[in-house]
Amino acid sequence: MIPLKKIEELIKKHSLLEKDLSSGEVDKKLFAEKSKEYADLNEIIEDIKKYYSYEKNKSDIQKILDDKKSDIELVRMAEIELNDLKLEKENNEKKIKMFLLPKDEADKKNAIIEIRAGTGGLEASLFAADLFKMYERVSHKKRWVVELISISRSEAGGLKEVIASIKGNNIYSTLKYESGVHRVQRVPDTETQGRVHTSAATVAVLPEAEEVDLKINETDLRIDVFRAGGPGGQSVNTTDSAVRITHIPSGLSVSQQDEKSQHKNKAKGMKILRARLYELERSRIEGERSKDRKNKIGKGDRSERIRTYNFPQGRVTDHRINLTLHKLEEFLEGEIFDEMIEALTLQAQEERLGAIN
Repeated sequence: MIPLKKIEELIKKHSLLEKDLSSGEVDKKLFAEKSKEYADLNEIIEDIKKYYSYEKNKSDIQKILDDKKSDIELVRMAEIELNDLKLEKENNEKKIKMFLLPKDEADKKNAIIEIRAGTGGLEASLFAADLFKMYERVSHKKRWVVELISISRSEAGGLKEVIASIKGNNIYSTLKYESGVHRVQRVPDTETQGRVHTSAATVAVLPEAEEVDLKINETDLRIDVFRAGGPGGQSVNTTDSAVRITHIPSGLSVSQQDEKSQHKNKAKGMKILRARLYELERSRIEGERSKDRKNKIGKGDRSERIRTYNFPQGRVTDHRINLTLHKLEEFLEGEIFDEMIEALTLQAQEERLGAIN
């Protein structure tokens, strides 16, 4: 059932906004904000009106069906119309419920993505590099901006770890289902017997937190500086520019040494630390909300295997929704990435709707 009190509040709010905006007396600073709010409400108000008119329309059609004088053709048309009306009502109910679901305030935020090679040695690091290239291609197609924060390379062009910031529209809402263990099955270039090897990489997607989202007290931080280390333990520069920031209350620690400037390393480290602390608090709150139900998607559990990339069979399978796409190369090129994301988003929405029904 739809909570009628809530939709009545939406109608009232829409009416007040319409009155305010048409009065010409709204402060310039508030005009854009109120206009956006009004536009967001406009579409759902139409669905609410249709929902309210359902009983009257149903009653009118039922009169035709109950009238013994109605001819067969008219009755048949009325039956089709009644069926369409019921389908429209179900669709309207779903849209209204979706609108009333609590919004994830992080969905519109930029994201920080962390990719790390897991089990599988060199092959795992090569796969981590493939995943990062995939996200770069998706970002390019969507005109998002990828900014590298830190990178640790392995042999043959692989990546032990990479952390990057991705900026644009609704980044987190698109990428949040990527967190977890990604598994690859393929024949490595070094494999002489043609055997398929299995290796893995972990992905963590965090909403990028601003200072207004999370207040970090300087007294809660311990900052250590040290000399940045290069390959083989060699120093990459002669100054103590590398920074390790430890958040004492949580125990979270971030090290940053990619920049030659201590100040820049600290700024990058704080960006990562703020995102991790923000996600930690979000997870705690979400955990309290979800104690009575198991959420299959969006847990951000990095220990959970979420997807397998099978090269011999040319397929990619997402285990959370049992979806297999037989277009592995296109997926890695970012061509059909949205198809997977849309399916994950739809499943998550269905689960949330099921929890309130």
